Amino acid sequence: MSVKSTESSMKNKEHTRQDRDTVVKKFKAGFGYKKISQALNIQRSTVQAIILKWKEYQTTANLPRPVRPSKLSAHTRRRLIRDAAKRPMITLDELQRSTAEVGDSVHRTTISRILHKSGLYGRVARRKPFLKDIHKKCSLKFATSHLGDTPNMWKKVLWSDETKIELFGNNAKRYVWRKSNTAEHTIPTVKHGGGSIMVWACFSSAGTGKMVKINGKMVGAKYRTILEENLMESAKDLRLGRRFVFQQDNDPKHKAKSTMEWFKNKHIQVLEWPSQSPDLNPIENLWKELKTAVHKCSPSNLTELELFCKEEWEKMSVSRCAKLIEIYPKRLTAVIAAKGGATKY
Repeated sequence: MSVKSTESSMKNKEHTRQDRDTVVKKFKAGFGYKKISQALNIQRSTVQAIILKWKEYQTTANLPRPVRPSKLSAHTRRRLIRDAAKRPMITLDELQRSTAEVGDSVHRTTISRILHKSGLYGRVARRKPFLKDIHKKCSLKFATSHLGDTPNMWKKVLWSDETKIELFGNNAKRYVWRKSNTAEHTIPTVKHGGGSIMVWACFSSAGTGKMVKINGKMVGAKYRTILEENLMESAKDLRLGRRFVFQQDNDPKHKAKSTMEWFKNKHIQVLEWPSQSPDLNPIENLWKELKTAVHKCSPSNLTELELFCKEEWEKMSVSRCAKLIEIYPKRLTAVIAAKGGATKY
């Protein structure tokens, strides 16, 4: 190693408390800075600094570093936190301008750091259906009435739904300030508000069932055809037995008289379901994971989109499906805690 590199390493080295104590001990014994430096292989300037510090503070311990004064006054900091809490969709630029108006000009990262310390973080707003009071009341009633159901009951449920899957996944994201693990400040959405293809699928704790692409407008007759060709076969593949319970939402085509008669003739029990309650349906979690997986495949046309959807649906692990059903009581508890409103699920 060259002399230059040796000197550099000596300069950057953080000396131990024992080293610093030895420097002071030799100084007390009458050694000069130069002799101490040579004896301990420590730069002369470092020896001098250690001794001067000892003379002033009577210690060789590391002293606490001085705290850098805040660029913002306590009043402005409180105002920032209050604004972000009251207006969760406010942007960093808007907060920066508001602080500048009161004479405190700071960088966006400073504002972000202050909000983080108060527990507020920028998160993508969850997209949730608009809930009226009647929707919340019905969801709360469902969650309360089923909270005591046994785990085996939920294992017998065949969950179903339809969803739209876009070719390029261009749903816009909106960031909000909120506490960790909360579902506050969601963006209201309307179900089936656009997309490239529509699919129907089902699953249970034993895994995923059939997936079908819906061609054209979904009407009652088409829905019954999907059920006729896929529901019983899915239940058989998943070994649900003849006494399984089928879940569907309250879409008019699902609740049509002809459709309900079809269930009756097939001796299929249909789970009573509250309207506008995706938080209660665990298939919503699988939809989200499916769309993420499909868009990673980068389909270039609708044919590829359908193919990737079915392939990724079949890849969904049984353990993932089982876990969603295992924690279903927690989902009910969350709905009850939210009084029927939106939850983190």
